[in-house]
Amino acid sequence: MMSTTDLTHVANFDYGIAKIFDQAQDFLPINGTDYVELYVGNAKQAAHYYKTAFGFQSLAYNGLETGNRESCSYVVVQDKIRLVLTTPFNPDSEISDHIRRHGDGVKVIALWVDDARKAYHETTSRGAESVMEPTVFSDADGEVVKATIKTYGDTVHTFVERKNYKGTFLPGFTAWKSDYEPKPTGLKYIDHMVGNVELGAMNKWANFYGQVMGFANLITFDDKDISTQYTALMSKVMSNGNGRIKFPLNEPAAGLKKSQIEEYLDFYGGPGCQHIAVATDDIIHTVGQMRKRGIEFLHIPGTYYDTIGERVGIIQEDMKKLKKLGIMVDRDEEGYLLQIFTKPVEDRPTLFFEIIQRRGAKSFGKGNFKALFESIEAEQERRGTL
Repeated sequence: MMSTTDLTHVANFDYGIAKIFDQAQDFLPINGTDYVELYVGNAKQAAHYYKTAFGFQSLAYNGLETGNRESCSYVVVQDKIRLVLTTPFNPDSEISDHIRRHGDGVKVIALWVDDARKAYHETTSRGAESVMEPTVFSDADGEVVKATIKTYGDTVHTFVERKNYKGTFLPGFTAWKSDYEPKPTGLKYIDHMVGNVELGAMNKWANFYGQVMGFANLITFDDKDISTQYTALMSKVMSNGNGRIKFPLNEPAAGLKKSQIEEYLDFYGGPGCQHIAVATDDIIHTVGQMRKRGIEFLHIPGTYYDTIGERVGIIQEDMKKLKKLGIMVDRDEEGYLLQIFTKPVEDRPTLFFEIIQRRGAKSFGKGNFKALFESIEAEQERRGTL
């Protein structure tokens, strides 16, 4: 659970909080992202991958040894980011069916709240579909209240109230001690999480976040903003009242060839979380470490850097190092940001990660869209799916 110091740190990173608060109906106060749960084919191996390649640390475990006969979960942590990696034992379970249809992917985006019962009541009374009513989970370290609602595709939001809990993670989990703890790579917190939805569904889900969860539309991108010679997409960024939770929603737009969103929907088997953007205070260090550990990033053509100085102006970082690592830069009226995108982290071309460092910028790298999407199209062409 985050301390007062942690909350202050998160609060310092905002998106014009006062402006967003004026737009959003703040009937659903959210403290931050509690955890993200991925259903995966082999949780033990996935945990090893995220520790080795991304620098996560062992935190908690739930499985046969803790009395769970249905599934096992490994929890890894880096600063304020917690990933739960879950694998089923029962081939006929809902988790097994999810993996069969989608491959490894995000199932639960858990939101840390002070009152899970109130969060559930506020959202279901406004039309959210219930998955789990408020339920108390307890052990010797106290109790946690959880409640779950549906969102796009098979993705769900779980409200987590943990003010009366002092354990490692959640009741039912035991501390996971490991002799293998690679050094962190400098990841700090989840900046935003992007959802891909089918054609015509973006406004539906933007309205869901606005009306059901009280979020505000922070930015809208149309197919003129996000397009190349061959493909296009549209996006709306939804943010909660304090700016700590940001969910861009993408849908495909008409183009000459199959867009990255259509490719995702085909291989994931429907809507889902496309990528998780994780923040760092030193992107050169973070990306350098990840490359050494085997993370593959999208290739950005060297010509991208020929005119970057004219577009973004003076920055603190060494441009030669950014070019060598393939890190992109963009500027808005508040400052600039640096970002880079991994290739998909599984065999299906679905889930990937964005590494982002903000130096005042509150946008999402609009000036990089063309170069980024051309890089994605090059990968699609290699896969034969463009």
